[in-house]
Amino acid sequence: MAALIRTSVARKYAMALSGFFLLFFLLQHLTINFTSILSAETFNFLSHFMGTNPFVQYALQPVLAFGVFFHIAMGIVLELQNRAARDLNYSYSNPAASSTWMSRNMIITGIAVLLFLGLHFYDFWFPELKLKFIDGVWNIEDRYFSELQHKFADPIRTALYVLSFGFLALHLLHGFQSAFQSVGFRNNKYTPTVKLLANIYGVAVPLGFIVVALYHYFGSLTH
Repeated sequence: MAALIRTSVARKYAMALSGFFLLFFLLQHLTINFTSILSAETFNFLSHFMGTNPFVQYALQPVLAFGVFFHIAMGIVLELQNRAARDLNYSYSNPAASSTWMSRNMIITGIAVLLFLGLHFYDFWFPELKLKFIDGVWNIEDRYFSELQHKFADPIRTALYVLSFGFLALHLLHGFQSAFQSVGFRNNKYTPTVKLLANIYGVAVPLGFIVVALYHYFGSLTH
């Protein structure tokens, strides 16, 4: 842990590893959410399984929470470090010439995603924790689909989610590629493949979440 504080390379490596973990979680989360378009019963079953499985609740969920906050902390530390390095580099005058907008503004897109997490926790995670750990209600197996529909019946909330997923896409398009570079995939042989995967993942995953949100919003208009 001390090495994570002292060395830039270790911090970038740790940031990348936490990023890989969150990339996997996003894909899993999208897969479950997308089933709500295909089958309410399947979505309820998967959501109830994830929401009541002891291993998920008491092992994976704390690890996920730690991964999120660790990723945020490392991002802030690295951003402050990069800003200090730029201030000391007097030849630094035209960042746009050697970097993309997304790479220069990861902190902005990261803050936008962090604000979205606050909304998402308020909408889903906090009520879930209250229901299960305070009210003691664990056995309602068919509530998840209707809860999802209810949230996305609100046009303002749906618009905020869609906008947030746009920021998530910007964050992922650079973050995916940066994570691979941080763990050693800098060889020109791998770069085109990594860029392709970054573009596919960075667009497809946020777009999938947008489709789910809009599907339930427009579905609410017909009820």
